[in-house]
Amino acid sequence: MLQSLFTPSVLHALDLAGIFVFAISGALLAVRKNFDVFGMAVLAEVTALGGGLLRDLIIGAVPPAAFTDLGYLLMPLVATVLVFFLHPVVERTQAAVNVFDAAGLGLFCVAGTTKAYEYGLGLPQSAVLGLATAVGGGVLRDVLADEAPSLLRWDRDLYAVPAIVGSTMVALFLHFHLLGPLTSALAALAAFVLRLLALRYRWRAPRAWNRRSTASEEEPEKATA
Repeated sequence: MLQSLFTPSVLHALDLAGIFVFAISGALLAVRKNFDVFGMAVLAEVTALGGGLLRDLIIGAVPPAAFTDLGYLLMPLVATVLVFFLHPVVERTQAAVNVFDAAGLGLFCVAGTTKAYEYGLGLPQSAVLGLATAVGGGVLRDVLADEAPSLLRWDRDLYAVPAIVGSTMVALFLHFHLLGPLTSALAALAAFVLRLLALRYRWRAPRAWNRRSTASEEEPEKATA
């Protein structure tokens, strides 16, 4: 499936691009948390590879791609080095984290859904694994950084929903035999743009109807501290 859509070199480049942008977001979060260079590398690796590792283990693609291609392991280290030396030029670190994270979200939900389908899963199950590929690394990153995962926070802007939209679009394209380079890019772009719009306009998922919780929303400056 993947090989019929893209040449091997294009596939590899897309994988490395997704790994790189997620690794950047992990390394930048480590800077915000005042981690040392080893902590930066760990967060970069986990953010970039965590979702893909989970997907490959579930579908039986073993050993996982992260351990068969040296570039997959080295790319997060390259991102770590860049962030280590260049992070002072980033005026608003949180904004940079969000942009890189949204880009990785879009790329990975498409790649994850397509690969899961290639390994014989149904369309709904493939979309679920596309979501897991996109958000799994970010969840692990937040846990290691001692933060509640954004995926689970009611006071955080939409995170999983953009990935669900992208994965669902891929599943629909597969169902109607329309998946190709252009439609794949469209699905990734939809997830990316939706995530950025959610950040810009503070779109959030609804909580339980008629809830009795007295928990209040955090102030913006506290939420990003």
